[in-house]
Amino acid sequence: MNSKGFSHITWEDRLTLDRMLRIGTPVAKIAEALGKCKKTIYNEIKRGMCLQQNYDYTFEERYCPEVADQKYRENLLAKGPDLKIGHDHAFAGYVEEKIVKEHYSPGAALAEIREKGLAFDTNICESTLYNYIYRGDVFLTLSPEHLHEKGRRHYEKTAGEQKRSANAAKGPRIDKRDEEINERTTFGNWEMDSVMGCVESHRALLVLTERLTREGLLMLLPDHTASSVVRALNSLERRYGADFYKIFKTITVDNGCEFQDYDGMEKAKRRKGKRTTVYYCHAYSPHERGSNENMNRLIRRFFPKGTNLDEVTIAEVQAAQDWINNYPRKVLGWKSAQALFTAQVS
Repeated sequence: MNSKGFSHITWEDRLTLDRMLRIGTPVAKIAEALGKCKKTIYNEIKRGMCLQQNYDYTFEERYCPEVADQKYRENLLAKGPDLKIGHDHAFAGYVEEKIVKEHYSPGAALAEIREKGLAFDTNICESTLYNYIYRGDVFLTLSPEHLHEKGRRHYEKTAGEQKRSANAAKGPRIDKRDEEINERTTFGNWEMDSVMGCVESHRALLVLTERLTREGLLMLLPDHTASSVVRALNSLERRYGADFYKIFKTITVDNGCEFQDYDGMEKAKRRKGKRTTVYYCHAYSPHERGSNENMNRLIRRFFPKGTNLDEVTIAEVQAAQDWINNYPRKVLGWKSAQALFTAQVS
């Protein structure tokens, strides 16, 4: 990170900037001469632009150091107490790296600093960090556009009771689930959904989310069919062996066509009888699979809507899964799903 971007412009700098602009010096050269980043110079020029009279009594808009200095001092008086971040460039750089490049939320970035015991001069809370981001003049590149899930959807809990699904559920409704599953007090209860690509793509992502730990599994399917879902569960049963029946006690799905083979999803391949119990949500009730919906939003950071999943590799899917499962989550006390899941299966 370039720490030059945080240093302010002095009066001498403004006079030098004015002289260099008058002789047509490029901004990159001005930034190098003053020891600032280009963004700082551009912001300073914008601050000092005003209409000035020429010798022939015409007017043109150009930079004025006096106007820029006056606006700068007015902003200082208006901003209130000094920012806690001060000149802690290392902290600012770390936060920008996490949020802009690694897609962390502000809260998750601060949680990782605490978890790893990193030492910075700055110690701020989540709300303060959000305020700094929305100010727009604290970080070099970090801005509100880098924040995810702005204006996120909230579902009405009665939504599913007012419409009927085109596909009638083949198995028991979610009403039949034990209360301990609803309360997330036991391990081994999953939600399952599929994520589609663009219209042209044939592949789909099968997404499973464990309700207690929020551990996620992503599986790339060749198509969006019920037979592909059953084959994916068969492969999971082979992968986990006898542990599958302890880890995947129940799976809750929606009424999509890919989940209509109720018997195929429940029937075990490595032993007689059932391998799991499948429950169906009410129609048009995504809130009944809230963990799945939250995970789908994280997945869209890697595969936005319109992505052609035919061009996505298994390695890319695995990388997305690893990131999501190791991401600090507020709902988990800023622990990762992977850490909690490992503790449960160990």
